[in-house]
Amino acid sequence: MARKSRSSPGARSDASGAKPGPNPAPDPASNSAPKPTSDRERIIESFIRLLAEKPIAEIGYSEIAKEAAVSLVQLREMFGSMRAILAAHMKEIDQQVLAGGDADLAEESPRERLFDVLMRRIELLDARKAAVRSLIRSCRRDPGLAFVLNGLAVRSQMWMLTAADIDASGPRGMVRAQGIALLFASVLRVWVDDDDPGRARTMAALDRALARGQRLAGFLDDLCRIPRCIGRARRRRRRDGDDADAAAVAA
Repeated sequence: MARKSRSSPGARSDASGAKPGPNPAPDPASNSAPKPTSDRERIIESFIRLLAEKPIAEIGYSEIAKEAAVSLVQLREMFGSMRAILAAHMKEIDQQVLAGGDADLAEESPRERLFDVLMRRIELLDARKAAVRSLIRSCRRDPGLAFVLNGLAVRSQMWMLTAADIDASGPRGMVRAQGIALLFASVLRVWVDDDDPGRARTMAALDRALARGQRLAGFLDDLCRIPRCIGRARRRRRRDGDDADAAAVAA
């Protein structure tokens, strides 16, 4: 499938027809997160830095406060738990993805739009790759943490679906968000080991995951239609029975 907006910098020839050269080395400055300006932002970024160095189970509140240069009182006032800091970080990523929408994709298929949205999310996570890798490792050892992260991921993916102009409302939207959260988690496991600046392996993994999701979504849509069909059949039988009773009374 053609990927215009997320292709590798070295994947195309220039206008003169010259062959593409090797991919340039990534610029660390262009791949870094925005410098935090508030106590809240410093706390989140300090937590992410610590997470890149050690498992989440080994990070203490005092350590976060010291890293962020805030008091424990300030930390407690803004965040009641590690989960709350994680949720705030994911919300920040959500907002940055939503702010970076591409109007040119409005005419693309839902799968293309969702591909673009999720690649924007991955690009924003590039500067936090070590922290994400640490979380993935911790989730393998801690089912409780995996459960918490899944809940946060489903909420984020409801926004990602909405950003791709895909319905995320109601029970069906929740099922879609859960499916995309699981698919995206599988893509992240590829991405954390993908050192290609063009993210070729990651893009291929995302494309395959969305293809699987598309097939699954079709199956779920068929499944969701079954209860409606059953309900209509029951109402029809009830109406036919009422008509038969009325006919018997009239006779």
